[in-house]
Amino acid sequence: MKQRISMNAQITDIAAIKTHYRTAKVDGLEIFYREAGRATDPTILFLHGFPTSSYMFRDLIPLLADRFHVVAPDYPGFGYSSSPSVTEFEYTFDHLADVMEHFTDAIGLGRFALYAQDFGGPVGFRLAARRPDSVSALIVQNANAYTEGVTPELHDILVRLATERTPQMRAMAAKLFELPYTKRQMLEGVEDPSLVNPDSWQHAQWGMDRPGNKEVQYVLHANYASNFDRYEEWHAYFRKYQPPALVLWGEGDFVFGVAGAEAYRKDLKSIEVKILNGAAHFALETHSREIAEHIIRFQSPVHG
Repeated sequence: MKQRISMNAQITDIAAIKTHYRTAKVDGLEIFYREAGRATDPTILFLHGFPTSSYMFRDLIPLLADRFHVVAPDYPGFGYSSSPSVTEFEYTFDHLADVMEHFTDAIGLGRFALYAQDFGGPVGFRLAARRPDSVSALIVQNANAYTEGVTPELHDILVRLATERTPQMRAMAAKLFELPYTKRQMLEGVEDPSLVNPDSWQHAQWGMDRPGNKEVQYVLHANYASNFDRYEEWHAYFRKYQPPALVLWGEGDFVFGVAGAEAYRKDLKSIEVKILNGAAHFALETHSREIAEHIIRFQSPVHG
């Protein structure tokens, strides 16, 4: 039986799509990644958010792999990649970007569209600004790069985490790494929560509940405010190189507001902004098919 995407963009039998589960040696680490599609097709590099991993792309990959080469790695400390302790590895967004940059070299990715969600924004925008000629397009899904997208309350908490290394702030951060908040990120703002697979929050929580991983997440969150200092650099990259951009945003996102999606229009000329009704921060949990439709339509003119 064949399944179809709108606008005559036919997907082959999804059961026939093969996703490969691989590891690459990068900077002494084992970086796990999912890969599907033909290497000769245009590549999309998927960079995941917190608190999940490449697992968040499990539904999207087979919807795209009949026409794109798709690659989705896990960062160090996430998913099935190596998870060294905080004394063995410097958990900063700069360092995660280093590893992802070296990962693209290790598996031979030359030019690719960049899909960034949540943490994938600060990791991916660093990578794009370093290697602008490598990035053919941006697909931004609930990944923030503007002050408009961050509530004053969230901004204050993240800045305080960076500057106040106190037991009180550690206790505040600790709540972000437990199941109630993980589940909240998957469900809050979703119009029909019954569409969200419970595996999404259970898999993410499994990663954080591994020994030592909550310390990893605390250190990374304490480094998050460093991203605010990079906003102007990323905006300058947008203005100078003008990568074609598709901005997809779950309307109900309580982490990054819709104003953050619209803000990309200030610096990018070739841009589409699609607000996904009924979706939230992890829009792929409920809207993977709609997102696939947008990507296929958007990418077709980009790649001729």
